[in-house]
Amino acid sequence: MTNLLQGKVALVTGASSGIGAAAALALAAEGAHVAVVARRSERLQELVQHIYEQGGKALPVVADVADEGQVSAMIQHVRSTLGRIDILVNNAGVMLLGQIDGANTEDWRRMIAINVMGLMYTTHAVLPTMKEQHGGHIVNISSVAGRIARAGSGVYNVTKWGVVAFSEALRQEVYKDNIRITVIEPGAVATELVDNITDEEAKQRQQEWLQGLTPLESEDIAAAIVYAVTQPARVSINEILIRPSQQDR
Repeated sequence: MTNLLQGKVALVTGASSGIGAAAALALAAEGAHVAVVARRSERLQELVQHIYEQGGKALPVVADVADEGQVSAMIQHVRSTLGRIDILVNNAGVMLLGQIDGANTEDWRRMIAINVMGLMYTTHAVLPTMKEQHGGHIVNISSVAGRIARAGSGVYNVTKWGVVAFSEALRQEVYKDNIRITVIEPGAVATELVDNITDEEAKQRQQEWLQGLTPLESEDIAAAIVYAVTQPARVSINEILIRPSQQDR
């Protein structure tokens, strides 16, 4: 532990696996007290135990970010328990790829509910706390898909482009409150995202594409998050695009 974030409280959504879990571990290793949020209680308990075994501190919070009421209660619980919220990592998300024609529109609703509305609900709920503290840092996990639209990922593109647009508008609104905004746009990362694709043809195409490269690890994205949030107050890292070395798009 280097304690660059000693005394800080970080909240990470989608923390039960992948980038969220890696981010929680990395932030705790820098001394932050981390509130880890997800729907899977057992996974959160395992993560918290791992953080404590490594000398860190963590608070598990079971919540669904797509439910605004649960989000409000989550923020209130973290603040009342830990006293403050300095860093928010909006990581919760799903990638339900597939052609637009013939799509299961429930997949669209799930992506918009979690990737967009969940991120906005959580941001909206934490801003009063950060403004009262006269500072904070919000990290929004977007994607390469938030920069480049591709056939077969149109609605996922919609959600991730939305994250980028929302983040930039937010940055312009809150920079005078000493609140920094960072968007991180990963390329292919070895996580559970592909496993959750419901369109079998789209899932197979994605799996075949991934076989042609060495994907990033969740720890690579966690390192970028730590880099952004440990910069001096005068430095605001607005956007980080990270692709695997072998990724062509």
